Amino acid sequence: MECRPTVKDIFDYIDSIAPFEAQCDWDNSGLIVGSFNAQVNKIGVVLDITCDAVKYAAQNGIDLIVSHHPVIFRAVKNFYADDPAFLLAKNGISAICAHTSLDIAKGGVNDALAAALGFENASPLTESGEEAMVRVAEIKPTTADELAELVADKLSTCVAVADGGKEIKKVALCGGAGSDFFEIAGCDAYITGEVKHHEFFKAAEVGITLIAAGHFETENPVVAVLAKKLKNNFGCEVEIIPQKSPVKYYR
Repeated sequence: MECRPTVKDIFDYIDSIAPFEAQCDWDNSGLIVGSFNAQVNKIGVVLDITCDAVKYAAQNGIDLIVSHHPVIFRAVKNFYADDPAFLLAKNGISAICAHTSLDIAKGGVNDALAAALGFENASPLTESGEEAMVRVAEIKPTTADELAELVADKLSTCVAVADGGKEIKKVALCGGAGSDFFEIAGCDAYITGEVKHHEFFKAAEVGITLIAAGHFETENPVVAVLAKKLKNNFGCEVEIIPQKSPVKYYR
């Protein structure tokens, strides 16, 4: 009879590929709900632990969810019946969340994004600190419009772009809310999920093409990558929990 892994076994593996100690000070990665001693029959992998994700897990025999975004991010004073964390506990489902630790990690969120975009030579901007999330790659010379079209096509989404006005040979990226780093990345173009209004103006002023492609869209590629790693390292069943971006685009 094959020995089933425990939540601690899964936690230790994730910690080995995306060390939790590397997470940002403001983050809340790790085991958020459940017990280290619980045995795992089936793992569900998803970007966000929503009520729908928990209900799907409960209906499909998933007893551990591994996600990118923490199901509890900041301190809360109340838990109600429609809170995802409440539903996890009610259904006996544990949750391990690897947030900024997976952003920084080799083979994590931003390497998965670089691979999805076809940037095979992407490397970390720095070796430590929050800036280690950023990936930088040399690409074939292109224009802002061409790069924006590539990003939209590869991620199957709509993008917003501020044209830096020059040929693009070096691109940097950071999935999610990564616009804070565009000025220090030393690049011709910068791709992220979310960009503030004034940042688009600033990018155009300093000659950097800035592309916003959606928080969900720029981080979700890691879900399949993480699910594959878990399948290759554990004998239990692993399933990607179906999830779509909550954002719709109209024109």
